[in-house]
Parts: sequence; structure tokens; C-alpha cells
Amino acid sequence: MAAKQATPSPTDIGTGPNAYQRTSRRPGWMSPGQLLSRYALILVWVLLAVGYAVRMPDTFATTSTFQAIFGSQSALLILALAALATLVAGEFDLSFASVMGLAATIVPVLTTLHGVPSWLSCLIAMGVAALCGMINAFFVVVLDVPSLVVTLGSASFFLGLSELVGSATSIAISDPKLTDLMVHRLFGLPLSFYYGVALSLVFAYVLTWTPLGRHIAFVGANRDVARLAGVNVRAVRAGSYVAASMLAGLAGIVIVASVGGFDPVAGSVYLLPSIAAVFLGTAVVHPGQFNPIGTLIGVYFLATGVIGLQLLGYTGWVQNAFYGAGLVLAVSVAALVRRRVGVG
Repeated sequence: MAAKQATPSPTDIGTGPNAYQRTSRRPGWMSPGQLLSRYALILVWVLLAVGYAVRMPDTFATTSTFQAIFGSQSALLILALAALATLVAGEFDLSFASVMGLAATIVPVLTTLHGVPSWLSCLIAMGVAALCGMINAFFVVVLDVPSLVVTLGSASFFLGLSELVGSATSIAISDPKLTDLMVHRLFGLPLSFYYGVALSLVFAYVLTWTPLGRHIAFVGANRDVARLAGVNVRAVRAGSYVAASMLAGLAGIVIVASVGGFDPVAGSVYLLPSIAAVFLGTAVVHPGQFNPIGTLIGVYFLATGVIGLQLLGYTGWVQNAFYGAGLVLAVSVAALVRRRVGVG
């Protein structure tokens, strides 16, 4: 009788380009080439900042510019982590920015127009965001409709709901306690900055050190093999959409609490920079792979570039142009790095 073939486990199979690297490495110092492939983006970031500082010592090389770069990107960072939540599982979501806009609209509408306590408004907004993720998961995972079609359609649908809820006008919210939770400064930076960094670290820990993270990486690498290994692929895929929408809802709450209001149609503005940051992050820390720490670095790299150009006098078009060019460059670099390290 032929010997029964052993079923592979998630820890036996290497990860693919959409997974967080977990393979064991031999101890010792990394070669200069390995260091360069992992941290070249950080070097470019430093050189970019130094170049701006030399060019504009009185405007860029100041505490206020430092605070502008690191203190104003928390919502974008959390939204980028929302995009990352599906990408690491091999999925794709275009609706997360609209979910953020819907959540950011619900909070001031309930609190300002209907007298609902702000904490309850935030909980309701998070619940609605989770429901949005469930809707995406139902069509993509259960009905097996292509994710691009589903999330493109749901993005438009959620945007329409935002306009309906907010009557297509900006609504302000005034709650000192909620605002203080985000804008209170610690070491010169708002608390929201530390929330974003902490969330990135927690995300990285989950992906790297927990069984859930290994299952997510396994599904992102190869769904069929993961299914044969006993991983509940459908649950992981559905969970990635729900997690992405809840992170997007949290980003909406951060925006509202930080700026005191939101325009219902402004959510789509955040789509391109968040995706650009995620793909840019694949060129650092774990080359060729989506990873939270790389995404964090990508967000602040892009912010440094945009703010520097704005201080040079390039306004209006420069933000979209820089984010668009950054996205193309990020995807190109990620592809080159994957070929260099032999991933995919």
C-alpha cells in the first residue's frame, strides 16, 4: 500500500509576494547588498529630507515642519493599514476610503444634529464600517464575484450613502474630550501619531508571531495549498475585508476628532496616497512583501516629499502628481526587488 502523503502545514510552505516574510534566516550580519535592499527607501528618505533642509533651512528645517510631517498623517497611516489588511491575505479592496468617509460623516451627524453622545456615535460608526466589510466579504467570498468589481461598486455605493447621511455638506463637531484624545500633544506630537505607530506595531506583531498571522500569510501565498493544510481560507478572506473596513472606520473617527468635521465627498481623496504608501512599503524592511512597518515608513516618506514640494512653492497639482508618481515608482521597485530576492 502506498504511504499516505502528509498534508503540508502553514509553517512548511514558503510565503509568496503577498505575504509577510517568516522564513528562518541564518544568524550573522547581513551583507551590504541585503542591507541596501531592505533599507534603501530609508536612505532615500534621509537624503530627501537633507536636500530640502539645505535648500530651505529657514522653512523646512524647523520644528513646525517636523510636526506637520509626523503630526498630520495619522488618519492616512491607519487608512493605509486598512488597505494592507486585504492585500496581505491576497485580496484587493477599493472601497476602504469610502468606508472611512461614511464613518467620518456618521459621527458629526449623530453628535451634532441628533444629540447622540460622541462615544456612542463612534461606536455606531465602527459598527457601520464592520457591516460594510461584511457586505464586501459576502459578494467576494461567498458569491465569488471578482473583488475589483465588488469593491469598486461598493465604494461608489458607500460614497452615495455618505452624501445622503451628510446631505452633501460638511458638518462640524465640537466635543473637547473627543478632540483631546487625538490632538493633545506629547513630546510635540499629537496623541494620534502614537496611536498610528502603535497600531502598525501591533499589526506587525500579529502577522509575524501569531498563528492568525501565519494563516493570513499562508492564504495570501497560496489559497489552494492553505486549504489543503486545513486553514479556513474563507474565514481568513472574509475577515480581511471586515478588518479593513473597521480600520477605515477608525481612520474616519481620527479625522473627525482631529479636524472637527468632514466633507462627505472627500473620502476618495485619500485612496491614492494610502495605496501608494502600502506599495512603497514593499521596498523596505521585507523587500517585495506587504508589511506594516514598511507601510508606516511609506506614509511619512510621501508626506515629506509632498510638504517639501509645497514649501518650494508647488501647490495644488503637486500632491496628486507626487502620490501618482510614487505609486508607479513603488510598484516598479517592488517588482524589481521581488526578482532580485527571488520572491514570487
